[in-house]
This record gives sequence, structure tokens and C-alpha cells, in this order.
Amino acid sequence: MTDASSFLRTFDLEQLDGDLFVASAGGPGWGRTFGGQVAAQALRAAGLTVSGPRRVHSLHSYFIRPARPEEPLHFHVTRNRDGRSFSTRSVAAVQEGKPIFEMIASFHDPEPGEDWQAAGPLSVPPPEGLASLQFSRMFGDDGPFDIRPVVAPGPGGFPILHPFWIRLTPPVGSDPDLHACLLTYLSDIAVVGAARSPHAQGPYSLQVSLDHAIWFHRRPRVDQWLLYSMSAVAHVGTRGLAQGSIRAADGALIASVTQEALLR
Repeated sequence: MTDASSFLRTFDLEQLDGDLFVASAGGPGWGRTFGGQVAAQALRAAGLTVSGPRRVHSLHSYFIRPARPEEPLHFHVTRNRDGRSFSTRSVAAVQEGKPIFEMIASFHDPEPGEDWQAAGPLSVPPPEGLASLQFSRMFGDDGPFDIRPVVAPGPGGFPILHPFWIRLTPPVGSDPDLHACLLTYLSDIAVVGAARSPHAQGPYSLQVSLDHAIWFHRRPRVDQWLLYSMSAVAHVGTRGLAQGSIRAADGALIASVTQEALLR
């Protein structure tokens, strides 16, 4: 994918009937659709059924089957509940009649209250002094993201290591729902590798995401620098768990992320 405008069109879903949406074929991947894209499109479909000022505050999802980028994806949204302060939606992504992904997302009206967060990680170099890294295998030679790892990968290592700075380079506007979808997209970058034990022997013939959860603490701006940090919590048998955070350049906690990966 080399055209930034075509990347943003990935999130222009077509409403077919009621709460059924379809995303056209396409997107980055090498034989399978990038999981972050499916999750972001599912969140987009859910958000299109929520009215008023409610914004997503959490999502929990499962990757069931790999999706193929050459086929369109259908998203079936179920309106579980619209309460006084919260709305809940379930989304099933279907390709060629088979479920490939499921999500439940919750949306919340803005309410005044506390504004506190735990201390962040140790300081890291700012993005301005770090080298950009092109993940050509996934995004092409002119991808939509500027990614700057804090520690450059060694020879033969995975192209992107946590923590890294990231921002979207094309203009994206101010739609908070779209920014949340784009944050969901980027939250799946390099997470499987982060779930590996520091002592893992590898190499693995199969490394895939199993489930993915995000808690949105503050409204994201993906066209501004974000620091994404994920690290392994447990790696037992063939399943590894990674947890981490996405922070703004001033240290504000934007989102917390957890993912379990299959490492076989």
C-alpha cells in the first residue's frame, strides 16, 4: 500500500441493510489481511450505529480465522444496549460466509470526574532525534505511518521493536471516531513479537494474534506523535501475553492495550 488516500478509504464502509456494513477488498498484508485493519473496521461499523457524543472507551475482540485481502469483509452489528450513559455493540466480521473476527465494544457519554494516571515508563528519546523505519513488507515503500523505534532492530531482527514512536502522515481531520479506529489499527503493529518470552528459542513457524483488547482513556490524535510500548507478561506453552500503553508526547496515557498471541 503506497497511496495514503487509499489507506484512509479503507475505513469508508458501505451500509447495505440495517446494521450490516461491507468493506471493500484491499489493504496491507502478505497472504492475509492485517488484523489491526479488521479490528479498526469493526470498530468503525459499531460506531456508525451509536448516536450523540458517546465515544468508544473499550473493546474486546477475538481473531477466529485469517481474512484474505482480495475479498470484501461484511460486518454484522448487534445493538446490545443503549443505556443512559453507555451503549454496547457486538460486531461479527464475516468473509465468504464464515466468521473471521468478533468484537464487543462499549461507548460512553463524556462525564466530569478525576484525571489521574500512574507514573509512566522511564523517559525515552524524543522522535525528532530517531530514524524513521519503513516496514515495506506491510505498508510498501511510502506507507501512511512514520515509525521511529527507540532501539533500532539488529541484523536479521524483526523490523519494528517496542517501544516506538508512531504517527499518521496524511491529513486525517478531526473526527474523534476515525482517530479511535486508526489507533485500533496501529495498536496491532508488532504486538505478536512483543508477546514472546525474552528467552524464547524460536524461530516460530506460526505467529498470530488470538485476542486483542483496548481501553481508551483519552481521545487520541493519531496524526501527532504517540509512544507505543508493549512487553511480554507471560509465555506459557504456545501462548504469549503482552501488555502495554500508548501515550502522547507529553506522557498523557491515551490507551492501554493487551493481546494474547499464538507462538507455535
